[in-house]
Amino acid sequence: MKEKDLLNFLDIAIKESVKALNANEVPIGSVVVCNKSKKVISKAYNMTEKLGDPTAHAEIVAIQKATKKIGDWRLDNYSIFTTIEPCDMCMEVIKAARIKKIYYGSTNTSKVKKNKKPEQISLESDFCKKILKDFFRKKR
Repeated sequence: MKEKDLLNFLDIAIKESVKALNANEVPIGSVVVCNKSKKVISKAYNMTEKLGDPTAHAEIVAIQKATKKIGDWRLDNYSIFTTIEPCDMCMEVIKAARIKKIYYGSTNTSKVKKNKKPEQISLESDFCKKILKDFFRKKR
């Protein structure tokens, strides 16, 4: 994409972040763009407080809107523009959606983990292993 296009898409994300600010949300905005057509497929801002949902970050909401619009969860041919470097949760969702490029307006300097990682305890259930193994064996 040309620099003019990149800055235009970032500007749309910035406008979304202003909507978040006006809604008393963390001011982050995101835009999902089709790499081929260079068209905006979806745009969103943080809605965590409005929805009472800790996963309602701008990137995730934009991805959900995009997948609903195109009818596929695979966003291989799309890029995401966001006003700040994605947090770990959003980064994992971006990877799961198969988005190849992330453009962000600012580096996330507050990557210090304020929330402690929950204790993880494996119960090592044979059934849990088997059901997934069988499912993927049938798919491949």
